[in-house]
Amino acid sequence: MRHGKKINHLSRKTAHRKSMLANMACSLIEHKRINTTVAKAKALKQFVEPMITKSKEDTTHNRRLVFSKLRQKEAVTVLFRDVASKVGDRPGGYTRIIKLGNRLGDNADMAMIELVDYNEIYNATKPEKKTTRRSRRGGSKPAAAAPAPVATDTKVSNEEEE
Repeated sequence: MRHGKKINHLSRKTAHRKSMLANMACSLIEHKRINTTVAKAKALKQFVEPMITKSKEDTTHNRRLVFSKLRQKEAVTVLFRDVASKVGDRPGGYTRIIKLGNRLGDNADMAMIELVDYNEIYNATKPEKKTTRRSRRGGSKPAAAAPAPVATDTKVSNEEEE
């Protein structure tokens, strides 16, 4: 039974686990995304998200609380200066875990953990789709309602160009 066991110990003693999570959090803040195992990524998410919440309010007390966990002055500076300005309006969920498959050597489940606001691929704003209202009596016009999709990645050979 695992009643009341909220922390994944990751097969490490307390000091080793705290040091590892602090190092991984500093790397995540510095590089904005890191590759690790799924279990470590989930533990890191629980470790780093409260610190990002604290960084939204730049006070000496919050800086000291975050520094006591991270133990790197440069990471604290980047967190409070750059990361906090990006996540200022977000109410939570600052990190994203993307599963990558299994590692070649030991078949461990790998994942990429990243800061959500720093990924331009997922945050690209999609153009608003024009919605048309269709009545029951009138005939629907599917050709006018939805334009044909445009292919962007097609290759044209020399024979087709001429």
